[in-house]
Amino acid sequence: MDLSAINPVLLIASLMVAATPILLAGIGELVTERAGVLNLGVEGMMITGAICGFAAAVITGSPLLGFVAAALGGAMLSLLFAFLTQYALANQVASGLALTLFGLGLSALLGQGYVGIKPPATPRIDIPFLTDLPVVGRILFGHDLMVYFGIALVAAVWAFLRYSRAGLILRAVGESHDAAHALGYKVRRVRVLAIMFGGACAGLGGAYVSLIRVPQWTEGMTAGAGWIALALVVFASWKPWRVLLGAYLFGGVTVLQLNLQAAGLAIPVEYLSMSPYLITILVLVIMSADKSRAPAALGRIFHAAQ
Repeated sequence: MDLSAINPVLLIASLMVAATPILLAGIGELVTERAGVLNLGVEGMMITGAICGFAAAVITGSPLLGFVAAALGGAMLSLLFAFLTQYALANQVASGLALTLFGLGLSALLGQGYVGIKPPATPRIDIPFLTDLPVVGRILFGHDLMVYFGIALVAAVWAFLRYSRAGLILRAVGESHDAAHALGYKVRRVRVLAIMFGGACAGLGGAYVSLIRVPQWTEGMTAGAGWIALALVVFASWKPWRVLLGAYLFGGVTVLQLNLQAAGLAIPVEYLSMSPYLITILVLVIMSADKSRAPAALGRIFHAAQ
């Protein structure tokens, strides 16, 4: 085994790329859950966003339009979940699982004609002076736009939930939808908008996988990233900045295991491949001792007073 082949600077830079899909999906799911809705369909929305973004980028030749299409695809699929849970009053867990299965099947159908096609390249942002800085320049600068968008989105969600009136209403709905309804707030409207935001973010995360991280379309290519995003929300105790920390932790483990495989570590590849998921489970067990709690109304069905 040759550990000298592992470049720590490139390792850290790569983990930012590996973390971006689950960061985008995780921050969207956090907003959804802060509104009191548990959507287990993140995986389905991610894979739908992956094929919608890939197809749009190939057809138009624009990665930017691909990401727009991915966000729309994820949001539209999330509307099905919103209808089932907020108007038909279906069980949120069952509806989320059904959404994942539906998304996986739909993406496989839509993606049949895109196997083996390369999407247009997504440009990197190179700032001449900053990118040329030793160590820091390679780690922090020279990434694609979506890496920075993900970090900015975390900051925006944090500010929205903490300082805005709309964020306060969303948190109130997540804590007690009956009290929020009694005060005159439109609980269903708030939750549908939160669900759509979560779907759009999941779609962006899926498109990042198919357009940038693995620039090709393969059936089931999100490979459980949506479930990791769900776990990140619990790890984060429903706090935006902890989602960023958890995403980078998972991204770091993922990139490290790939580098260890390339270095010839004498451990079966299967054990290394499962390591990111084992680390995630371990972190969740440790974080279970955290006194922070989930939104009080999370997963509860809202019955509007007649």
